[in-house]
Amino acid sequence: MQPQTKLPKVGTTIFTVMSQMAAEHGAVNLGQGFPDFPAPQRLIDETAKAMREGFNQYAPMTGVAPLRQAIAQKALDCYGAQVDPDSEITVTSGGTEAIFNAIHAVVRAGEEVIVLDPAYDCYEPAIDLAGARAVHVALDPQTFAVDWDKVRAAITPRTRMLMVNTPHNPSGAMLSAQDMQALIEVLRGTDIYLVSDEVYEHIIYDGARHESALRYPELRERAFVISSFGKTYHCTGWKIGYAIAPPALTAEFRKVHQYNTFTTYSPAQYGFAAMIRDEPEHHQELGAFYQAKRDRFRAQLLTTRLKPLPVPGGYFQLVDYSAISDLPDHEFVKWLTIEKGVTAIPLSPFYETPPAGQRLVRLCFAKNDATLDAAIARLQAL
Repeated sequence: MQPQTKLPKVGTTIFTVMSQMAAEHGAVNLGQGFPDFPAPQRLIDETAKAMREGFNQYAPMTGVAPLRQAIAQKALDCYGAQVDPDSEITVTSGGTEAIFNAIHAVVRAGEEVIVLDPAYDCYEPAIDLAGARAVHVALDPQTFAVDWDKVRAAITPRTRMLMVNTPHNPSGAMLSAQDMQALIEVLRGTDIYLVSDEVYEHIIYDGARHESALRYPELRERAFVISSFGKTYHCTGWKIGYAIAPPALTAEFRKVHQYNTFTTYSPAQYGFAAMIRDEPEHHQELGAFYQAKRDRFRAQLLTTRLKPLPVPGGYFQLVDYSAISDLPDHEFVKWLTIEKGVTAIPLSPFYETPPAGQRLVRLCFAKNDATLDAAIARLQAL
């Protein structure tokens, strides 16, 4: 039987396609956003300890208490937010599950969700599966800044949710305090919910402050704030994240969560609890760790014909390849992988309608120096 697809616009994700191509052609993979260096040894040891001590069965649906308590303390320490660990925090199987749950908790068929393009590729399929419609508002094609007048103009009586992402994937752009005030004013007096995707919250550069929605009471009352341990602790394959939301929103969120994954890998939850509680310097110093990588990689890119764009946050570097090729980005990354041995991610899959003539691709610098050096040696030959 041939089913009628519920996701007609969805194929194999670009990240899977490019990683497979990198493996087939022996390319240096700077495409998919995962580190090639290990997770902290303390995290591994604490997780293994939890396994040895028998924490191998179902964790509570909401997440183990020590982890939820540690998250609540971190929210207070980092953002001044008083968060109840029992009624406002839910541990999920990655940030992606948390985003899916948030959308399905409150968005109904026929409603609209505003997304800011370029946007991470899991947003729209979750919206589609809810029977809703994604309304795309383009960010500035050079700076990736939000035009809040355009966002306001996109709101209709059917708008149920707005999704923001800071630091932004793929560009690394960050929302400022002024942006957050504009966001407050756009949403004030509406019944629009907010998803604030903050999975790169600790990868912040140049002394900037991460403007979490948790800092702003007017946003907190309507927001699902999403974070990811995989990005913070170099273990993307563990797929563990969490959502913070007010009690009424959390109650609806958990209704979806309990029939989606129900619970999340138990031993690692104890490992993360120990890391947050006993080694907070890891997340506190993560920006400095990655800033050294960003600056080194940028200096190396300046010896190539690729033009690096500014990177305020996150661990991705956008580069302009227009001095090298006029190929569309999806063709350029295939050529770069097959002919030159370096894999990147095109930007066009992050858009509903990519800007005409845009020649940008995304490189991941969450890699060992040897990996980045090998890529640069090949890119210098362009």
